[in-house]
Amino acid sequence: MKLQEIANFISTVGFPVFVAAYVLIRLEPTIKGLQQSITVMTIVLAKTNGVDYEEAKKIAGVGGVK
Repeated sequence: MKLQEIANFISTVGFPVFVAAYVLIRLEPTIKGLQQSITVMTIVLAKTNGVDYEEAKKIAGVGGVK
């Protein structure tokens, strides 16, 4: 984005919205990485405790399956 575009965006939506959008854009890769780590840890924990991963997803209500 060019400086003028950023200034127009801020004047249109307001500074707090701009900051929120900027933070979300900057944190998106980190959030995706954390989600992948949580998924891997869930699989490992389920296997360690002898629970089928698909069964664990059903219990947790993940993926629209209940």
